Amino acid sequence: MDTVSGTVAEAGGLPVPGVDDSAAPIGFADALAALSASNPEAGARLAAVLDAMEMVPAADFRTVVLPADRAERLAVELGRPDLQMRARLIRADVLLREGDTAESGRMAQQVNAWADEHGNAYLLARSHHLLSVFFHHVGDVADALAHGVQCVAKIGDEVPARIRARHLSTLAIALHQNDSSDEARRRFQEALDLATAAGDLELALQVLNNMAYTAYQTDNGEDAETLIDEMRAFETRYGVPLRAHYLDTIARIEMMRGRYAAAEETLRPVLDGSAAHLLTEGNALAECLRTVAEAKRLRGDLTGAQATLDRAAQVCEERGLASYRARVREEQAQLFAVSGRYREAYEEHRRFHAETQALQSAQREARARALQAFYEAEEARRESVRFREMAQRDALTGLHNRRFVDERLATLIERAAEYGTPLSAALIDLDHFKRINDTLSHATGDVVLQQVAGLIAEAATGAGVAARLGGEEFVLILPDTGADEAARRCEQLRQAISGHDWWPVTGGIPVATSIGVTTVTGGRSTPSALLAHADRNLYAAKRAGRNRVVADAV
Repeated sequence: MDTVSGTVAEAGGLPVPGVDDSAAPIGFADALAALSASNPEAGARLAAVLDAMEMVPAADFRTVVLPADRAERLAVELGRPDLQMRARLIRADVLLREGDTAESGRMAQQVNAWADEHGNAYLLARSHHLLSVFFHHVGDVADALAHGVQCVAKIGDEVPARIRARHLSTLAIALHQNDSSDEARRRFQEALDLATAAGDLELALQVLNNMAYTAYQTDNGEDAETLIDEMRAFETRYGVPLRAHYLDTIARIEMMRGRYAAAEETLRPVLDGSAAHLLTEGNALAECLRTVAEAKRLRGDLTGAQATLDRAAQVCEERGLASYRARVREEQAQLFAVSGRYREAYEEHRRFHAETQALQSAQREARARALQAFYEAEEARRESVRFREMAQRDALTGLHNRRFVDERLATLIERAAEYGTPLSAALIDLDHFKRINDTLSHATGDVVLQQVAGLIAEAATGAGVAARLGGEEFVLILPDTGADEAARRCEQLRQAISGHDWWPVTGGIPVATSIGVTTVTGGRSTPSALLAHADRNLYAAKRAGRNRVVADAV
């Protein structure tokens, strides 16, 4: 049964140049094997392969195990960290499905942090999606919802409808688990509409199944009945077979409505082997057998119920399905009780309770390990960010330092070139600062530098950057700021510094500054050229008598 509590919709597929969709495992491998870092089209072709791998149906997730690893290594060779992170996220998804929850969460968190730092909205949405599923698996429904909200908020309309439908379905599941049933239904419906419009019939069925099972869990019989009718009609209209776990959902709802014989008939093709192709999940047969045994018990066929339960127990033993074996024991205890075999019912229930307790204990330990691994990785990332931040800060003033300016200024110039916007930079130098150090003390000079830094930081509004280059020299970078506005703001800063109450710090010694400001439009400069122009204007201010602002000549 594809329940809300255990499934996030995954379905669909996209054609890939050079990939045979009828044999996806071979196709992905062949397409990647044909690529090398020396191929000028390798990046675009790798991106196309990743597009298709991200859309592989859930039942076929193992087809991307080796290709995802190869794709990540190729992306590293190509120097494409964005494609590397996409491949890593596919690997994390595979690990989660294989049961390695801890490593999957750690990798998803890595991708999420990278995407956040680099402003990659697509990877942010995708990583939030996987993190929502991760927290669902470890039983943290609040964090599952938080990431579910983000995975929808970060996804754009340009992203394929199938992916948007998946994200909406994941959010709907999290909303349901957090007792927001009405909002969950709305999101499910949006996902269903998108999946149907995109022609992703398997995903549409999966969403319908989740909607139906949600209604079943909340005892909403009328809605559940309507939804299973839609599932049946969907199968008839589009010829998409209802897999075993979908049929089990239908049977459960039929039992809820008192139609026990109908539930048995629904699952008959699964149990008699005439529809073995519908058993795409390893646990589906055991679950269907247990459902039929319950239906037989409820309609009074105790002999048939026992025979079905015996078969279910055998399937669980053969396939190592411990959790389903415990559920079979629970139904066996019910059957013994109905048959008047109370001592055996008690013993079976005691075994069910013991097995359930052991399973819950193992699950708690596994979830604890997964969360520990996740939060250790998160703490390590925060420490890394903190140390990087420290390396880019001036210890005395707290402003950014030259290293940060060297990195950030190049990025801001590229952005100005992309959007055709102005960029201004001002070099700020304190006048006669040596006099303060020599007359009063270096400690007093440090206090002056700290207070000046505070005034410059106030001037760096919005996306502005304030930094100390060394000694008494500072820089103020003003994105999206034209020449006139930059000169006006620098004049305000000069007046703020000279008009500051310095008496408690320097006594009667004034503090003033000279500022050289320059502006470029459309990114027509380099970091060194931009600062050189500002430096020339700074020295012009010094030669003109100090305590003034000099901008570019008109």
